[in-house]
Amino acid sequence: MDIATLIGLLGGAAAIFLGVISGGSSIMNIIDIPSVFVTVGGSYFSLWICVPMSDILQLFKIVGRTFKVYDFGEAAIVENMVSLSEKARREGILALEEGLDDLDDPFLKEGLRLMVDGSDGNVIRAILESEMAQTEARHMKYINLMIQWAGFGPGFGMMGTVIGLIGMLRNLEDKSSLGPNMATALITTLYGAWLANWLFGPMAQKLIAQNANEMNAKDMVIEGILSIQGGDNPRVLAQKLLTYLDPKTRKTVEANVLKD
Repeated sequence: MDIATLIGLLGGAAAIFLGVISGGSSIMNIIDIPSVFVTVGGSYFSLWICVPMSDILQLFKIVGRTFKVYDFGEAAIVENMVSLSEKARREGILALEEGLDDLDDPFLKEGLRLMVDGSDGNVIRAILESEMAQTEARHMKYINLMIQWAGFGPGFGMMGTVIGLIGMLRNLEDKSSLGPNMATALITTLYGAWLANWLFGPMAQKLIAQNANEMNAKDMVIEGILSIQGGDNPRVLAQKLLTYLDPKTRKTVEANVLKD
């Protein structure tokens, strides 16, 4: 589980509630069920107009991804590619066909299969980059949907505020209710800001980061496969792939794959 997401949600809620309490107010003053219907419900059902139902039904599954830690195995890719490169230099590229079916990474398996089958390097790159592009497009479809939800939230918050103000103005003769009614009207604006800045905006950014990490790992696979096909020395291949790693991981992996 991604503890950072949980800390962010709980910490954000705690900061808001502590701010309310320290200001001499009560938590109950910012809880309003009709405002939830307007902001959360209204913004959510607007999404149904934007995309097909099948995408909407997948949305909460995608939200769940922000609570998970994904390891795309960049360090393992370097070590595996170096190992494959050494085998290819000893036994030839065709020797890499052995064990292909045991690989867990379908992207790596597809690339190695193309190489073993004798495909041209440009063809391999084109096919794998097309696969990457389609994968990223699927990711961005849901990320953009999340960003849209974050964008609709404040708009529906303003709608709720206007609805509340209309009701308040219709009862101006009751002076004692003006303050409480105004406070209730503004709560929807608060909820809309929460949706954008505490929930779906940050969640979309986490999904963007996950996508970037996955694309980085796939780039490493392409670079490694083409390096093996080009007959690069395993040490050269390792140095190429090490550039994709963060400094801390790079130092650890470098000690393993560049041993004299």
